[in-house]
Amino acid sequence: MLSNSRTQPHRRYNPLRRQWVLVSPQRTARPWQGQLNKPVAPDQQPYDPTCYLCPGNPRTSGDVNPQYPGVFAFDNDFPALLPPSATDLPAEHNGLLIAEPENGRCRVLCFHPNHSLTLSQMTPPDIEAVINVWAHETLVLGSDLAIQYVQIFENRGAMMGSSNPHPHCQIWATGHIPEEPAAEAESQLAHFQQHNRTLLADYLTQELKEKVRIVSENETFVAVVPFWAVWPFETLILPRDPIASFVDLTPAQTTGLADILKRVTTRYDNLFGVSFPYTMGFHQAPTDGEPHPEIHFHAHFYPPLLRSAEIRKFMVGFEMLGMPQRDITPEKAAEMLRAAPEL
Repeated sequence: MLSNSRTQPHRRYNPLRRQWVLVSPQRTARPWQGQLNKPVAPDQQPYDPTCYLCPGNPRTSGDVNPQYPGVFAFDNDFPALLPPSATDLPAEHNGLLIAEPENGRCRVLCFHPNHSLTLSQMTPPDIEAVINVWAHETLVLGSDLAIQYVQIFENRGAMMGSSNPHPHCQIWATGHIPEEPAAEAESQLAHFQQHNRTLLADYLTQELKEKVRIVSENETFVAVVPFWAVWPFETLILPRDPIASFVDLTPAQTTGLADILKRVTTRYDNLFGVSFPYTMGFHQAPTDGEPHPEIHFHAHFYPPLLRSAEIRKFMVGFEMLGMPQRDITPEKAAEMLRAAPEL
């Protein structure tokens, strides 16, 4: 790494996306007179009679949630994708005007019946239960021949567009591989064909050697601020031993993933003393029936906060028209997260 990378502008390469990110550490001293976001106090009530995700409550569809004691999954009442039907739009290929139908299923998964909890506040066994359902949903949805990919993601906090504070995530099963995992898959395949090792296994070896960007680790998983991170406190969670998807997790890896998710989300909450907003999601192998030894299962955390609970990072201007850019270095971000308690 460049010797003056902590003080001078430079760019870093993301081998997963084959993109560059501009790092401008000298800008951390700039004054801020832009938008301030007042932190939203978390809802402390374990049950909200108006919440459409709480046990026993009706949803807008008319269905009534069962009195679920643990994890609860159901088809999204307002899905972004629909299963194949006789009313599918025909494909259109008219020069540069190309459109194709996209089918799939959208699921909602409630982590816990307690309305006030987040992953950081749940017990490791409760998080393990969520992971086991993630694996089950991946297996069931992926067994449909019309489904090529299962994308699991969580939007936490109003700042990230979450429409309900009840602890939950979404699962979108798509007929094509979405753009982000498809781009990552191309890079991983090229690396595997050349080295017979996964790209992220080689990357993790370097991170474990340098140590400066590691946030938390246990026997099976490691959380790092990636060398090429775009978001200020972005993290990447990797299994030490390459696996392709949720369905490949061993019991020990399930326990380790629950532990690392709780550690990372707790550090986030303690960083600025707020319920930390983020978008989190897992990238895994396509469900196309083919082996994918090149795919290294992993999770991305993309939190928007920049300097405090009031100041967020905006992807505008040069980021939209030129290339991604960050001020605080990934090494400094990792240092700050390591300093945040795991309790």
